[in-house]
Amino acid sequence: MKAIPLWLAVAITVVVSLPFGLWLNEWSLPLWAAFIVWAEYFALGAEPKALKIIVPAYLLGVVGTTLVLILMVALQKAIPDVKLVSATDVAIAIALFVGFCILIYAMKFFPVTQAGSLPFFNGISMTLATYFIGYIGAVAYWQYGGIDVGNDYLVPVVSAIPAALAGLLGAALGWFNVVIMKPFRQ
Repeated sequence: MKAIPLWLAVAITVVVSLPFGLWLNEWSLPLWAAFIVWAEYFALGAEPKALKIIVPAYLLGVVGTTLVLILMVALQKAIPDVKLVSATDVAIAIALFVGFCILIYAMKFFPVTQAGSLPFFNGISMTLATYFIGYIGAVAYWQYGGIDVGNDYLVPVVSAIPAALAGLLGAALGWFNVVIMKPFRQ
């Protein structure tokens, strides 16, 4: 019985992930988000039982953040002219402050977010990243899959889709990476 060493298993797993980020055109996933969740699998024990924590906690982070971003859009519309430096910066700050106070406080009501605070916070950060990356002129995940949003309130929802899918891919990559390292018969 021999096993694939970690250095080779990681390289194989990276190459296996590439089609999801390179070949799906407007449906391509942000691989950086997948790689972060892949690392979570190792951080939480590198066992399949970790998926029972990672997947729901990460997805709760994505959903909660999407709701916070929808609140942000509503506040931007309610007070569009109030600004410190740029348009709607005050509305953004208020909505994110209030929204995340509530979201993080709500963690105590969900056992999976207590056990899985790392994936929960990564769900938050990956959703914020896929939403705000469009502001810096990079890939606009607001138009994920070529979806014509047409409604400001749907932009957070559409930009959360690649964050959620990349998280699921990352969980699968973590599992795959460990599986291919197990001894096999020649």
